Amino acid sequence: MANETTYKKSVEEAIGNPKLSRALHLFGDAYLIARENAFKGLDFQEMRTELAAIKDEVRVRRKELLAEFIKNAEAAGSKVFLARDTKEANDYVIKLAKEKGAKLIAKSKSMVSEEAHLNKALEAAGIRAAETDLGEWIVQLAGQRPSHMVMPAIHMFKEEVAQLFSKEAGKHLAPEIKALVDHARERLRKEYFNADIGLTGANFLIADTGGIGLVTNEGNARLCATLPKVHVVFAGIHKLVRNIEDAIKITRLLPRNATGQLLTSYVTWIRGGVPVDGKQKEQHIILIDGGREALYESKACQDALRCIQCGACANVCPVYQTVGGHVFGSIYISAIGIILTAFYEGLDKAKEITRACIGCRSCVAVCPSKIDLEEIILHLRNEVSKEYGIGVIKNVAFKAVMKNRSLFHNLVRAASKLQLPVTQKNRSDESGPRIIRHLPLHFMAKDYTEWRDLPAIAEKPFRDQFETIAQNVAKPLYRVGFFVGCGADFVYPEVGVSLIKVLNSFNVEVVFPKDQNCCGIPALYSGDTETGEYLAKQSVQAFTDAGVDYILCICPTCTMAVKRDFVERLADHPQWSAKAMALSNKTMDASAFLENVLGASFKLNATGPAKDITYHDSCHLKRGSGVFREPRALLASSGHKVTEMKNSDRCCGFGGTYSFLSHPQISRQITKDKVETILATGVKTVATDCPGCMIMLKGAVGKADATIRCAHTMELLAESLEMKK
Repeated sequence: MANETTYKKSVEEAIGNPKLSRALHLFGDAYLIARENAFKGLDFQEMRTELAAIKDEVRVRRKELLAEFIKNAEAAGSKVFLARDTKEANDYVIKLAKEKGAKLIAKSKSMVSEEAHLNKALEAAGIRAAETDLGEWIVQLAGQRPSHMVMPAIHMFKEEVAQLFSKEAGKHLAPEIKALVDHARERLRKEYFNADIGLTGANFLIADTGGIGLVTNEGNARLCATLPKVHVVFAGIHKLVRNIEDAIKITRLLPRNATGQLLTSYVTWIRGGVPVDGKQKEQHIILIDGGREALYESKACQDALRCIQCGACANVCPVYQTVGGHVFGSIYISAIGIILTAFYEGLDKAKEITRACIGCRSCVAVCPSKIDLEEIILHLRNEVSKEYGIGVIKNVAFKAVMKNRSLFHNLVRAASKLQLPVTQKNRSDESGPRIIRHLPLHFMAKDYTEWRDLPAIAEKPFRDQFETIAQNVAKPLYRVGFFVGCGADFVYPEVGVSLIKVLNSFNVEVVFPKDQNCCGIPALYSGDTETGEYLAKQSVQAFTDAGVDYILCICPTCTMAVKRDFVERLADHPQWSAKAMALSNKTMDASAFLENVLGASFKLNATGPAKDITYHDSCHLKRGSGVFREPRALLASSGHKVTEMKNSDRCCGFGGTYSFLSHPQISRQITKDKVETILATGVKTVATDCPGCMIMLKGAVGKADATIRCAHTMELLAESLEMKK
């Protein structure tokens, strides 16, 4: 992968190609509907849990199953070669081709052959490789690599394909799908009959039979496997399954999750050489390690080899939909591509795409193999940071400033004074907090304020206001600790004040431990684990000392930090692990606490005047904590009408430091998509439960339409309760 400067240039070029983003968005939107329909009546969670168990058993028994597969494949007449790396695999194919006098190899889709750069190796040896998968043939003609593991040419429109086909055919072909497909069928059919060798991949290597399984949407794989006299199977060792029953279970998930189909067009089972007239057909199975064994041995990353290459992580990824697989990937793309690139091609190749992940967890939610892709990417980001650093700005901010709580908070207070010359009133909420509409330097304005207003740092942070808030709760039902988070503490303290008002109205007392610090996620997500652990210890001690019944958060990223990250990061510290676990068990999102513990929606009873509201689901609230019904129930019971926006849980583009330091250009495009869906609802209030999302939505929506207000659910509930008095 290119260096940072080159990579950012490729990002800008991709963003500057609106047709690319349009093509990927059209597919992404259609995919969500098709996938939902495909899984109707099925328990996706149960199915993915079973698939994960199947793959985990393969990992544990892989050497035994590999030996069993080789034994049974050879008994069926196949020749099996175990290649340590892709070069050995390529060399085997070239040697075989020369022995057979082969000049043409007809190929069906094989991502491992892309990984091995097999076509280039064959060309250098004087052997032509003909791609017969339609998408693969298109990108081969274009001189490109696939931009998606299942749909290689998904980034292209029919007009572009027509130009390629016209050039190849030497005549004009109209940009009509049927005509283009007819031309491809006629053109590629010759390759099957003229090929000396047919090469396929394999979706399954079935240990107890020695056979393979192919799952395809075109008939080309069957033709490649049957018509030429020699069939070469090119597959990674991770494709092993115990038996055909396990393979069939995977086929129930694969097409549904890949393309939203109930069943793919072709499922083919092959054992040994397919019988032909005359001399017995040869089958050569090349099994490739190429970094897979190292990945199996990595405790932090090994789950990645559960992958069945459905491509769903790309289908739902906002970064992929913005820049495509040629930028957000190497050979393999999107979330799984980051991990596979690191192990198959090296950490240096993966470093920029590792940083390009925004951490929205969309991939985790749809992964049929139950891989926590984000968690593995965070581990790799930490490895990248160890090797290449995190940059001067982040290094100073995290290690020198945030670890020193007093210095951190005093610097923020000072910044609230120094920012005054560039702040002004918010046009959509003149009585609310001030904003920054313009920055003085052009390069800063382009990335930061050309497309959004920035929030000003609050004149008085929440921690300086807390003691002045009269709670008046004589006999509290609960005493809850408030983990405020940096966004609500220093940018939107009014959200914290609103939370206290709401909780007090339900006879709940709020405790605010002043020794709490940042949750550490900005450091952790940037790869600075050491600072993340240090900050976790500060907050764990502060809330342990508080002795409260619950710990509530109004920032879902903070909720995930306390519930998950503190526990994971401090697991190897005996004096801290038990404390972290105890706090995790007490921690909840504020909306979830109000609804699930207090039953608040049954008690609010349309407390205030109705507003038409649309609701944005924060990535970490819905996909991280599973909370999305509760805020809607609370808002509806307060008398508001909730109008659902399209793709309400699609990322807003914030991603913490991602939108300011790492990739503001990508963030801008993701936010633009979200703003368009909000404006399409026609409502004048956007609710969310995340201060980070508020930063993006207040700024970008406000820039587009100053009459639209963005507010935290706690603010709207507090206002409704105030109206009731």
